Amino acid sequence: MAFQHSVSWWCIARPERDPEDMLRTVKDIGYTALELVPVEQFPLARDHGLTIATHQLHVPLEQGISHDKYWEDIKRQAEASFKLAQDWGIPNLIAFSGNREGLDDKRGAENAIKHLEQLARDAASAGVMLLLELLNSKVNHPDYQCDRTAWGVEVVSAVNSSNARLLYDIYHMQVMEGDIIATIREHHHWFAHYHTAGVPGRNEIDASQELNYRPICQAIADTGFGGYLGQEFLPLGDWKAALREAYAICNIA
Repeated sequence: MAFQHSVSWWCIARPERDPEDMLRTVKDIGYTALELVPVEQFPLARDHGLTIATHQLHVPLEQGISHDKYWEDIKRQAEASFKLAQDWGIPNLIAFSGNREGLDDKRGAENAIKHLEQLARDAASAGVMLLLELLNSKVNHPDYQCDRTAWGVEVVSAVNSSNARLLYDIYHMQVMEGDIIATIREHHHWFAHYHTAGVPGRNEIDASQELNYRPICQAIADTGFGGYLGQEFLPLGDWKAALREAYAICNIA
């Protein structure tokens, strides 16, 4: 089965842009889902026949499951997020490690495992997949703890739940460690969602940047992945043309 295609709302939404036109464009190109949609826009996404593929389990991302001190607030937010996911048919909720704040990676992993185990049980009851997101700490998210594939795999493999996996963000991991295709081939069974963007700059995934997304997407398809690959780049030029080109590059049938 070919994987599915989504677009992150925040990357293309602008105050001057008509949401109706935006969603019609996304749907007409061939995308079947949106990500990280503002709750007030959920009905509009549904009216256009678009799935809401991801939503945040908790915010802010700087305060995450690596710390005990944020746990009570995360539990409270998670309860509401699981209900929202069930009500709107959202298959994936994104969790964050949070920043290190001086916490070493070993202790951070122990805390993250402990908390993710509890969240995964609730996710299983809700029929939802938890995605621990890999982000770069070099450019965009200084001090973020889940900034290496190995750390993320250590956490989700220890949790050992079919409802807890990683969101492998190709842009972020190219910034941190590279070796994208080999990493996908080795660890794909821990990846339940992918994000894209051009490197450097987080812009279009065209020939102006260093990643070659066609073979990357072929490597993903070769693993048998059937989830979503989400476009999460910030277009510098014509946003409609950029989304069309991205879909053509990544649509491995």
